[in-house]
Amino acid sequence: MLSHVPRHLSVSWRRTADTLDSPSGRHSRHSGDMAADRRNVLAGARVATRLPAQDLDRARRFYSEKLGLDPVDERPGGLLYRCGGADFVLFRSTGASPGTFTQMALEVDDIEAAVAELKRRGVVFEEVDLPGFRTEGGIAEIEGNYPSKGARGERGAWFHDSEGNLLGIGEPVL
Repeated sequence: MLSHVPRHLSVSWRRTADTLDSPSGRHSRHSGDMAADRRNVLAGARVATRLPAQDLDRARRFYSEKLGLDPVDERPGGLLYRCGGADFVLFRSTGASPGTFTQMALEVDDIEAAVAELKRRGVVFEEVDLPGFRTEGGIAEIEGNYPSKGARGERGAWFHDSEGNLLGIGEPVL
């Protein structure tokens, strides 16, 4: 936890009549909006997935050969991917991924076709047999799962990438 805010991140607002002005003068906000803004400070933020990789070359090969994804940008210590209009990053990390929960999920229109193609490329899917949760051929039926965005459920499949990250594939069940 930060014990102080670094100077370059510190912002103090001053009140002038019904408006709050930033010290730089570049931003102003109506004071009536401030309470709502405090509650919704992240509501307009873009979600950004970051996945650790101990070996970026190995990860690049896996994502290219197994998933058919190539980076759109490369920086020292990281690879940027674009998939379905969203970005995700693989970043160099000395720590291992726990791989015990879904770290990124991809929504597809036909999960059976996606799983079959990825298996053909050598991706190994998790098989689960727990009370109330079971996969068949790597695919589970999940009733009422929230990522389905209004559908009655979702079909899901999971696999680990070369770095131990657990990735999921989902198809809404209408």
